[in-house]
Amino acid sequence: MLSLARATEVAQVLSEALPYIQKFAGRTIVVKYGGNAMTDEDLKASFARDIVLMQAVGMRPIVVHGGGPQIGDLLERLNIESKFIDGMRVTTEETMDVVEMVLAGRVNKQIVSGINNHGSLAVGLCGIDGGLIEARTLGGGSHGLVGEVAKVNTKILSPLLEEGYVPVISSVANSSDGRSHNINADTVAGELAAALGAEKLILLTDTPGILRNENDPSSLIEKIRLSEARELIDKGIVKAGMRPKVECCIRSLAQGVNAAHIIDGRTPHALLLEVFTDAGIGTRPPTHAIHTLSYYTDKYKTCPQDYPSAWAANICGFSIPIFPGLTEEDQEYVVNTISKTLN
Repeated sequence: MLSLARATEVAQVLSEALPYIQKFAGRTIVVKYGGNAMTDEDLKASFARDIVLMQAVGMRPIVVHGGGPQIGDLLERLNIESKFIDGMRVTTEETMDVVEMVLAGRVNKQIVSGINNHGSLAVGLCGIDGGLIEARTLGGGSHGLVGEVAKVNTKILSPLLEEGYVPVISSVANSSDGRSHNINADTVAGELAAALGAEKLILLTDTPGILRNENDPSSLIEKIRLSEARELIDKGIVKAGMRPKVECCIRSLAQGVNAAHIIDGRTPHALLLEVFTDAGIGTRPPTHAIHTLSYYTDKYKTCPQDYPSAWAANICGFSIPIFPGLTEEDQEYVVNTISKTLN
């Protein structure tokens, strides 16, 4: 039995979650699932429960997943050498057979099973199913059968979401000539979020988020604008595996997704902490202008770029904290930060 203090704490958490439950009910949230959260048994259970709870309160979650470590393990057992160029796996036809087996087969069905076991109904798909994703060979074939997203066709997802299913999608897709390609799962998640007009894109990683110093977890950047994200890429601060994550966030936000988050999947219930709490746990952009919010774009059948001046202000502007609890010290900090930025 809960003590009074613990019960009060739980009640406070539920109270804090209420406005987010109301705000995101009926909204599509695309989650890219990867990293340690896919291999640690406790984290796998935590993730499945989070997805089930999100759906139970009216959200429409879609899971996109990769499976690099699992692919590497099977290739090693089959004595197939793994080669990498610029951090990307060179995918021969032999390797592609393994990729397809692992992603569209074992890993996908494990995720589906985990979600089903916790009370929702998940459906496993890959980019090939229903022509969901069309691939284009990356770099003229320099990486073999590694692809990028050429087209997205979301028709297969709409009836599933309407009937209350959770789509679980692996990042395998065919090119126009029918050849299977391996696509970066971050990229697939970002393009799907954009095509669906999702409320949020959430990427689970093995880091706290975007770090100014990759060796210092305390250097986490909690909020970032698109222009700042591009600058971090140009300066080489965002690099290696974090770069495609940030790039897909930039692309999805530029195409109308309302918010993108890069969060630490090693934290139990990371999704709930990001979606249902005031603080969140990762990196995200600041609040968007009202004309970019999906409620208004859905209601009035517009897109943010229909208003170029407001769209430019949304990208180039910045938000400051305004609430009754601001102390004089807080206000001074805000003023000094703005002064440094403008100078």
